[in-house]
Amino acid sequence: MKILNIHGFRGSAENAAFGALTAIGHDVVSPPFDYDAVAPDEVAEKLRGIITEYTPQYIVGTSYGGFFAAVLSAETGIPAVLVNPCLMPFYHLPLLGYEGDIAPMVRLFGELAKADRSIIHCIIGGSDELIDTHSLETNYYGADNITVIPEGLHSGATLPLTEYFLEVIR
Repeated sequence: MKILNIHGFRGSAENAAFGALTAIGHDVVSPPFDYDAVAPDEVAEKLRGIITEYTPQYIVGTSYGGFFAAVLSAETGIPAVLVNPCLMPFYHLPLLGYEGDIAPMVRLFGELAKADRSIIHCIIGGSDELIDTHSLETNYYGADNITVIPEGLHSGATLPLTEYFLEVIR
């Protein structure tokens, strides 16, 4: 299955999600981004182009990439899987050293209201040391679409991604 994988802030295109997805045989498009150097609206536009070119059947996003995955799912209706999503990057990223303009993030955040919440699933580390607002996902997407791994941290490498992807990506 063709999947668009979007890595997190200061992360790698070959992140834990990429490794798990390719290990189970998916055809993964995973573009690298320097989020410090590219404005959020430009990232979103590049991702829209990738969706047009590759027509993925799923979008997977980790952390800040989860924000983009959620936005793109809302815009396109493509199902998404969010790994420790940072749905409020305008709050969290400046705390992590981001110095860019957060206004585009706020504007993109509004797109989440258009989401078909039934096609978005989240896996969350219950001991995430970076994102403390995961109650947003549970309240917005519903407890049935959320899996919490109590000992999981923010890194996708601390989560059972292979098993999770086998369960939710069909």
